[in-house]
Amino acid sequence: MCDELLTIGKVAIQTDCNIETIRYYEKENLLAPPHRTEGGHRLYTAEMVKRLVFIRRCRELGFSMQEIRELLSVVDGEQVSCEHVKQISDLHLSDIRSKISDLRKMARSLKELSSQCSGEDVPECPIIDVLQR
Repeated sequence: MCDELLTIGKVAIQTDCNIETIRYYEKENLLAPPHRTEGGHRLYTAEMVKRLVFIRRCRELGFSMQEIRELLSVVDGEQVSCEHVKQISDLHLSDIRSKISDLRKMARSLKELSSQCSGEDVPECPIIDVLQR
């Protein structure tokens, strides 16, 4: 990245992040308010773009906004604590594994329900019957 200031459109392209999402991150104070031209256009520095990429990658990994805030607080601190980052990541990984387990249970339940249904055009449906209990 160069030292020039970039408009929100260029930042969106460069970071593969929607313009409205960038504004949302600003509103949520994950991204500092950018400099503005006299006409009110946002101008972003290379460091802001780097931060936005960090936020986007965190979201791709499913980190919550609160978890991203915690990670950014470590990044923004004078001394990065790998231990603290690992704790946040491990908690998130545990949450993901729990969700995967829940999704597998849901899939088994739906598979069982679906197997009880003939799929024919009949007035009674065992799936609806079970869901109404």
